Amino acid sequence: MSPAQNPPRGGVTVGTLSDLPPLEAGAVIYLRHWFSGSETRAQMRRDFEVNFGPEMAEAAFEAFGFLCNFCATHGRRPLVRHGMTCKCLGADENCFANLLASAAEGQDDDAHILAALIVTPRKAQELTRLASDCGLLLQQIMNPHLPQQPARPATATLH
Repeated sequence: MSPAQNPPRGGVTVGTLSDLPPLEAGAVIYLRHWFSGSETRAQMRRDFEVNFGPEMAEAAFEAFGFLCNFCATHGRRPLVRHGMTCKCLGADENCFANLLASAAEGQDDDAHILAALIVTPRKAQELTRLASDCGLLLQQIMNPHLPQQPARPATATLH
């Protein structure tokens, strides 16, 4: 198969949106909203208004938009996204979602590594800070009853 026939690696399906925890799923959904045009951005703004109220919603909307535009401007390459109604989760979308979640949870080293996959190394620290702010906002929307900074596990072993 020639390179023209191969789909971009960033779009390779790595799971489904339903596999993700709420914060990560929200990050992917809003990433798709941001880059799908003015109608979906308006829908995203309305979602933020419902969750934050008008003043806070504007700041949250602008922060998320700045994050997305930062990725587009300083990205190593364009982030590949699946369609608005697609149930699949792409590799780039998964990286973006995990960046926001790890940054929101204070896992700075992991967030920095994920940021460096999206943008050039010189911009990774700045992306990590932006992702932390946006991740905390999304955490409020997706998990309103969780603490702002969840406790870190004592060990990296999950099972």
